[in-house]
Amino acid sequence: MAGKPKTSKSKRNSILFKMVSTAGTGYFYLARRNPKQKQEKMIFSKYDPIKRQHVEFKEQKLSS
Repeated sequence: MAGKPKTSKSKRNSILFKMVSTAGTGYFYLARRNPKQKQEKMIFSKYDPIKRQHVEFKEQKLSS
């Protein structure tokens, strides 16, 4: 039907946040998580190209 209005999609539950390097280089990754499933802050061991080795990345709020 041509006159049928489109329904909007449901809002995404996940939030966007930064994973900041603990090496102090200022390098960060962007990631998503669902706060209803995981309440604790995330810590990952990922590659920091400025330091050129794997270091821990900790979750920080994304400044808007």
